[in-house]
Amino acid sequence: MLFAIICTDRPGALELRMATRPQHLAFLETHKANIQFGGPQLDANGKPCGSLMLLEAEDRASAEGFAAADPYAKVDLFESVIVRPIRTVYRDGQLAE
Repeated sequence: MLFAIICTDRPGALELRMATRPQHLAFLETHKANIQFGGPQLDANGKPCGSLMLLEAEDRASAEGFAAADPYAKVDLFESVIVRPIRTVYRDGQLAE
């Protein structure tokens, strides 16, 4: 099942994000087989202010466990984390259904 993981950084946490980024990227590398898409959300100035991940996971508990194990989550970077199942309807320029 596919899950969207939508994270919003705490205000003023860009320095913490950048300091933790190498550990975050190493974590993602160990899970790359399950990651469909991932990247930072950007503020009006083009600076990272959150994260968006599309993750293939067995169930919601697995997706939530992935989100909680992210080094960004472990250093309390996020103000909020939403884990929500999604269904693909449109992908790679085509209807997926």
